[in-house]
Amino acid sequence: MTAATVKQTLAGWGRYPQVASQVARPDRYAEVAAWAREASLARGMGRAYGDAAISAGGTTVLMTRLNRFISFDADSGLLRAEAGVTLDEILQVVMAQGWFLPVTPGTRYVTLGGAIAADVHGKNHHHVGSFSAFVQSFELFTPAGALTCSASENVEAFNATVGGMGMTGLIGEVTLQLKRIQSGNMLVQHLPAPDLATALALMDSPEHDDEYTVAWIDCLAGGKHLGRSVFMRGHHAEGPLTAGPGPARLKLPVNLPTLALNRYSVKAFNAFYYRWEGRKQKSFHCDIAPFFYPLDGIRDWNRLYGKPGFVQYQFLLPPETAAAGLKSVLERLAKSGNASFLAVLKRFGPGGSGLMSFPAPGYTLALDLPLRHDTLALLDTLDAVVLEHGGRVYLAKDARLAASNLVRMYPQLDEWRRIRATLDPDRLFVSALGQRLEMC
Repeated sequence: MTAATVKQTLAGWGRYPQVASQVARPDRYAEVAAWAREASLARGMGRAYGDAAISAGGTTVLMTRLNRFISFDADSGLLRAEAGVTLDEILQVVMAQGWFLPVTPGTRYVTLGGAIAADVHGKNHHHVGSFSAFVQSFELFTPAGALTCSASENVEAFNATVGGMGMTGLIGEVTLQLKRIQSGNMLVQHLPAPDLATALALMDSPEHDDEYTVAWIDCLAGGKHLGRSVFMRGHHAEGPLTAGPGPARLKLPVNLPTLALNRYSVKAFNAFYYRWEGRKQKSFHCDIAPFFYPLDGIRDWNRLYGKPGFVQYQFLLPPETAAAGLKSVLERLAKSGNASFLAVLKRFGPGGSGLMSFPAPGYTLALDLPLRHDTLALLDTLDAVVLEHGGRVYLAKDARLAASNLVRMYPQLDEWRRIRATLDPDRLFVSALGQRLEMC
């Protein structure tokens, strides 16, 4: 018997859009197979920014109670766990034993199932690829039964599920290869870049390459300062092993007023941040938490954007068009005055096997934009720039992309649809995002 459902309004981390949904929260792993035979969609911690983790018309199944560790080999770093285990829960167990996540996004409050469904990436993609490269196998529950999927078994289902945003079935147990580390510390260096060309040169330079690289960009700077950035690089340092990251020390108890993040306040913050962080040009040690998860230190930080919420816009541009495309996007952002103080640039390496995975060779820029009366229209213009330069938008962050743009951004969409139809012929696993983008 499946768990009872309740009606609940759900949203992604950006708190837009708000969608009414039937919600179930199973306690037992045995219930997953039953839900796979009904119209349902899995949801983990709700950290997809838009409507990706909300069922279009069936039941949204909350997986967070299915978070049991099955086995962990401290010699090999091989972990087997249920899909509802979060990256934070993994770190709390493995870091003291000298292991870390091989790939991690900017928050540790993501489930294993969600990390596979979005094929998340990190600051080391240019060296090791995305999360799925380290997934040895996972169990996929479909209406016809359970499949064991890997790079060598049920390969089509594996490649359609990786980056498939939860619309191929319910992910069950996962086997993940972890990464050996020597300590809980990072050795980090920050370098200021006065403009976009300098930032891209630093990211391309073998001299400044490192295990992890990223750049924060001031999106409101214009003119000769367009794209000014702080380039950050780091690697795991030697030292003592430590426990996993501690809980957030700060909390936003209420929504900030909508006017708190305006062109002037964010411009002042960005100028301060550029000077403050850019001065750290000598290598220094820091904990893993502030390097990988700076915003996890503030509980409910999405309240910064007020009650209307915000949208995150993350796009990818190939190497040959990245400089021109980024320049065009940044010029439009600076002119609009839409206040993004969280803007992160990363370099991608080769793409993985996921048919709908976001990463591919090039550069990706992620922006958090307060939801104003003109925000969605602005993003429509940015879509045009991204398409003109051969790029695409990350579906795990999307809340408003037009369906007509999807096939131009994801050329393997038809192949994904074919495989998905064999796994779910009755179209039971459809998210609000999939319905909006006419994916199924």
